[in-house]
Amino acid sequence: MRIGALLAAAAPPMRLLAGSDELDRVVTGVMTTDLRDPSRYLHGGELVLTGMLWRYEAEDSERFVRHLASGGAAGLAAGEAEVGPVPQDLIDACERHRLPLFGVPEDVAFGAVAEYVNRQVSADRAADLSALVERHRMLVSAASGAGLDAVLQLLGGDVDLESWVLTPTARLVAGPVEGLDATEREALVRAHLESQRRRSTPASRTRVGDRQFSLLPVPGGTHLAQWLLAVEGDITDWTAKRRQLAENLARLVSAERVRRDDSRTLRTRLADEMITLLQRDAAPDELLRALEAAHAMSDGPELPLPQTWVVVSVAGQGLAEGEAREAVAEALTGLDDRALVGDDADAAVVLLPQPDGGRTASEVLAELLAPLEAGLGPEGRLTVGVSAPADGVGGLRGALEEARHARRIAAARLGRLCVAGPEELASHVLLLAAVPDEVRRAFRSRLLDRVVAYDLEHQADLVRTLEAFLRYDGSWTRCAAALHVHVNTLRYRIGRIEELTGRDLSRLEDRVDFFLALELS
Repeated sequence: MRIGALLAAAAPPMRLLAGSDELDRVVTGVMTTDLRDPSRYLHGGELVLTGMLWRYEAEDSERFVRHLASGGAAGLAAGEAEVGPVPQDLIDACERHRLPLFGVPEDVAFGAVAEYVNRQVSADRAADLSALVERHRMLVSAASGAGLDAVLQLLGGDVDLESWVLTPTARLVAGPVEGLDATEREALVRAHLESQRRRSTPASRTRVGDRQFSLLPVPGGTHLAQWLLAVEGDITDWTAKRRQLAENLARLVSAERVRRDDSRTLRTRLADEMITLLQRDAAPDELLRALEAAHAMSDGPELPLPQTWVVVSVAGQGLAEGEAREAVAEALTGLDDRALVGDDADAAVVLLPQPDGGRTASEVLAELLAPLEAGLGPEGRLTVGVSAPADGVGGLRGALEEARHARRIAAARLGRLCVAGPEELASHVLLLAAVPDEVRRAFRSRLLDRVVAYDLEHQADLVRTLEAFLRYDGSWTRCAAALHVHVNTLRYRIGRIEELTGRDLSRLEDRVDFFLALELS
């Protein structure tokens, strides 16, 4: 801002008393002081506000103005509320040092002057950086993610616009790493996904601990794959120019996202071809050639072609067409850029190199995809099936079938995000997943409906008692201790269950039936 802007109609009313030839000076901020020598606190460019309490005699004006000039002050505004009109000796001193001097009437608060200056300074900086962001748009669209980091660093330093770009699974795309920890990142993306699911305004706000953030969606991508621009501060308190700056930044980030996605077009097509070959049980040498071709297009650093893979099957319910595939593809970016994502009828299929570190692929994926649950509506679900590791391309076809079966197990569970691994393929859960829904409902109803109805009428806690009795293998003592009841109370409850159902819980066959009915519920 130029100091002459203090004479604008929108500015608090003030009189120019000296320095009419210096009105093009740039103001960088405001300092309020009545120190006799404030020069050591000046950084240059400040408008100094003073109540003139430092002035005892005329000579004090010359000394005070000299200190301001040596400290690089842009101008002086003297308030008349305490000591009356600005004295002529102060006006003369400002003329000698070519320092603009304004008289602030007694009915104008310093706070109003400071607020006006700060607003003008911030707006001017935002306008300058908004133009800078526009100039960077084409640069970043041809550069890597490092270009985004440079722009975010510049905005943070120049206009205090601390910002980060995050994926829906809380991966940091750009921004200061030390500015957000993993817990804060996940809290931000969950708040954003919930806001977008409710179809609220494009920009939302949230608090994480004692920090306030504004969350702007980055144009491009489906709901569960859309990047997020998180800016520290409350967007409702910003000037129009500052909001425009944040919106321009979101568009710049979108350009980077488009550039990245365009660069993956060929690899995406190769991944689809690889999945097609798996579906028609192609020969191992044909699979290997397709895998090598797709691997050659990997984004990350040069790494050898993995020898051990897991196959993942992902399906979405209540989601837009292709949203599950796009969500899992975005989630896997940064985890392992060698992963391939393709289509398999109504599901997405992932060929994922076996994770390192001793953790199973099921554990890694369950943790990775967890934030997406916040973006799933009441009818929305993601079900994920993971195969056992397959050595070489020869085992991929069998691994695909395993992943499909594991996904059916996941689909049979309750919950919006369910992951099932290969260890469950040898369990009763696989058999239950293959049972038609109407048969499942009839079996469950026949065994449990009367018990549930009795609980609702008498608050007898019979269902929980039955679950505990089976969990502790029919041990009266351990079950009673777990339920915090006397053994006689437990015997009464089990007897009541047997009366209601006509079953005998001392028989293994009846215990198995009850166990399966509870699993189906």
